[in-house]
Amino acid sequence: MWIFELDRFWLIPVASSALSVAAFALFAVPMTWVALRDPPALSGRRIQGARGQPAKWILPSVQRWLVNNALMTALVLLAWPLLERTGLHGGPLPALHVLALQFILCVYLDDALYYVLHRTLHHPVLYPHIHAVHHRITTPWAISGHYMHPVEFVLTGSLVLVGPLLLGSHVAVLWAVVVFRQWIAAEGHCGYRIPANPSHLFPGYGGNRFHDFHHSRFHGNYSGFLGWIDVALGTCSPGYLEAERGDRCVGS
Repeated sequence: MWIFELDRFWLIPVASSALSVAAFALFAVPMTWVALRDPPALSGRRIQGARGQPAKWILPSVQRWLVNNALMTALVLLAWPLLERTGLHGGPLPALHVLALQFILCVYLDDALYYVLHRTLHHPVLYPHIHAVHHRITTPWAISGHYMHPVEFVLTGSLVLVGPLLLGSHVAVLWAVVVFRQWIAAEGHCGYRIPANPSHLFPGYGGNRFHDFHHSRFHGNYSGFLGWIDVALGTCSPGYLEAERGDRCVGS
């Protein structure tokens, strides 16, 4: 039991789980509130014409979010005897450039792994039993980013750990990846194209319309947010590339 008394126990599984819940709430709640108000100033930025059905999906999304996060937290805490043996640490912070490089590597690795997982979950044998839950919502809201089957939620959340574990990173890198992944989950389902979106700083970012197309078309755009993976592998959602080219023509 002594390993549950270590400072690393509170820094890695406990603090990381709490940060994940808090970050998603920080991003998703305001975005959902804005979508509910549907201000005229943003009407031209709405990705889909319809607003969806807030009365039908917002409360179930909150319930799924709470249940899924409770399950994920419990599993991470139970896995601590294994995680404790890894190189994840909470010691002195490495140099800033090391933290930044590891963060970028982890983000890109996570998205590549998510592409594989997401595309696998669309296999006809698996889709009806797991991923179909997430696709019940065709016009997503930010809060619906965690509306998914518990198995999918645990698998998706586990991918975030892969990079930091392989690199033996400082826990600060894990925290940064967790916060960024929650941002992607919220903005990818918010229903609006966000002006001055900081995600555009990442080369290959497909825009938050990228994942919205996946919900409206049901197939393609399997990456979390890096559109170039789907472009390279020929798995873009029908009409997505045409819509992107149209935007560039309008803005030119």
